[in-house]
Amino acid sequence: MSALGARFRGVATWQVTLGVALLLLGFLIAAQVRSEGPRVRYTSQERTPLVATALDLQAQQEALKAQLLSIRGEIQTLEQQGQGGAAVTGKLNDQLQAARLASGLVALQGPGLVIQLTDSSAAVPADGNARDYLVGGADVLAVVRSLWLAGAEGIAVNGERVVVSSAIIDIGGSVLVNSAYLAPPYQIAAIGPADLFDKLVRVPGFVDFVKTRAQTFGVGVSYATPASVDLPAYAGSVTLRYGKPAPMPEPSVVAP
Repeated sequence: MSALGARFRGVATWQVTLGVALLLLGFLIAAQVRSEGPRVRYTSQERTPLVATALDLQAQQEALKAQLLSIRGEIQTLEQQGQGGAAVTGKLNDQLQAARLASGLVALQGPGLVIQLTDSSAAVPADGNARDYLVGGADVLAVVRSLWLAGAEGIAVNGERVVVSSAIIDIGGSVLVNSAYLAPPYQIAAIGPADLFDKLVRVPGFVDFVKTRAQTFGVGVSYATPASVDLPAYAGSVTLRYGKPAPMPEPSVVAP
């Protein structure tokens, strides 16, 4: 017993301390490993379904992205088609407006001239005809025709628009234009090029008219070139009772 005690007393203090420390460290490591085991197993067990869920959500997200891109493509296609349709509609509207302008259904404004015809103030000879000294439908019609030949784009007589279907005839002491009875003096307004009057005086029919009516019978023929001429729109009916559009010819197919 004394020999054993002497042996213990022969062990250095630092060796004892180190042994105790190592023993305690072993206990701590064992406890740590024992506590980490369940947590590692728990994490390993839960990781698989979480990864699967994440992958599923990612697949759904990719599908939604693809659907969104597809919808955007369809919208872009529809927008392009809409732009094309708008362009076609605009072109048709332009053609319709041009047709209305040409047919006199739209009021016009532009450069031109105004010619006024007044009854003659000369005394009627005893053997003369008083009607020759008055302005009639034939006089108005002659000036209108001459203006068309000179390049007029639109004409009105005393505010009554002249179109292709307009009739200009004598009714008693007045002139009937379309369905309006007009009384003298007659102002014939026309829109056309800046040199409309210069072209008008070179039209043979107008020259003959002036010589016959103005120089022979004294019918007054005067003109003015205002800065702007206003023509009203045609207010009559454009309904056709007998005519109808002719069928469009089918496009010919050229054999290869």
